Amino acid sequence: MTTHRRVFDAIVVGGGLAGLAAAQRLSGHGRSVALVEKRDRPGGSSALSGGWFALSGTELQRRAGIEDSDELFLADMAATGGGYADETLLRALVAGQADAVAAIEQAAAWTDELKVSAGMSVARAHLVRIRELLAHLEREAVAAGAEIHLGRAARELVTDGSRVVGIATDDDVFVGGSGVVLASGGFSRSRELLDLFVPDQAAAMPYGGAGNTGDGLRMAWMLGAGLADIGHVSGTYGQHADTKDDEHELLTANYLGAILVNAHGERFTDESESYKVLGSAVLGQPGRTAFQIFDSVVRARSRPGVPLSDMERLEELGHLVSAPTIPALARELGIPPDRLERTVARYNEGVSGRREDPFGRTGLVNGVGALVPVATGPFHAYAAVTAMTSTYGGLSVGADGSVKRVDGSHIEGLFAAGEVVGGFHGASYMTGTALTKALVFGFRTADAIAAG
Repeated sequence: MTTHRRVFDAIVVGGGLAGLAAAQRLSGHGRSVALVEKRDRPGGSSALSGGWFALSGTELQRRAGIEDSDELFLADMAATGGGYADETLLRALVAGQADAVAAIEQAAAWTDELKVSAGMSVARAHLVRIRELLAHLEREAVAAGAEIHLGRAARELVTDGSRVVGIATDDDVFVGGSGVVLASGGFSRSRELLDLFVPDQAAAMPYGGAGNTGDGLRMAWMLGAGLADIGHVSGTYGQHADTKDDEHELLTANYLGAILVNAHGERFTDESESYKVLGSAVLGQPGRTAFQIFDSVVRARSRPGVPLSDMERLEELGHLVSAPTIPALARELGIPPDRLERTVARYNEGVSGRREDPFGRTGLVNGVGALVPVATGPFHAYAAVTAMTSTYGGLSVGADGSVKRVDGSHIEGLFAAGEVVGGFHGASYMTGTALTKALVFGFRTADAIAAG
């Protein structure tokens, strides 16, 4: 087999949001760039995502009368991460928001959707047309001279002494003298790594980009890279067990007022918690399934076409169950009718203030939003499981995205961005921060390489 040596200023491994952002920015700096993607098209997990970005102090927030600030954003992320996240990285993420906002603006990818979601004390989740943003970054990168090589899996990092100078695929060696950016995604599709790092989560439904088998993490690990947040990785609750890879089918009706019950018709948690926390709780329930139970008031809060809130689409897929009464709904679900009826009645007593909620629920999401009773028929249910949509722990990096060794020193020439990186989220994460960090740090690693 003939091996070709291809020489560029920089190499980017992975064609999701972080990788495309890095390639676009590097080529914009006048650097020659090769983006190497193992799949037959770019996009990765980013293309499968709902498109939510967590951003503070935006024009959309101002128009909606939402009072937010960088410091509140930072505090919310730190709190959601349980104190485990690296504040240096969080501050770098917040400081880099302007770049993310500008890129979304240039791609004309904004929508008017804004909401409060997991980990937020105010509405900070902005819905972006993610595929338009990805396509814009790809077009700009290619127009500026970047080469995109598809169907090429990186096998190992190439070094010159202690410095990383490129990558090797089955057929080629891509040399990037100024630096290599790992933007290869997480390990949600690697049962081996899930069993190794988070065996209690390994039973979650595999999801995320089909190429997310931990390639970048393994290659950097071979060179002594440190890891961060790995042990905190958990699945996301809210996906139907029959969801296909090309369908984004996550519903969080619990953040609109629904309750969660198990197969016995019993509540088991505070439904306003992060969907990562809920994901772990649901893995411990019978059949690893929980039903989102809600009434017509919550059903009317559906947002057609809006990820996490689109109940119409679930009806089209035949995944939303409806009935005129709670007992009838229970029979449809195979749940003891008297048990579900009693659970709903007790919950409604808590909403009315006649009793204290046994799980401490005080709001719709993260303690925000007024609770509503499950009282007005018809009634609805959505059976959902925990899916490993992303693995938000990964390589340890500095504020410029440079990869650190176990001892805290930096691996010269090696940078990382996106899902392959740890340190940002800690124990859990806020909706939208995964995409924001991918975009911000895709740019940030490119700037660091260009300045080197």
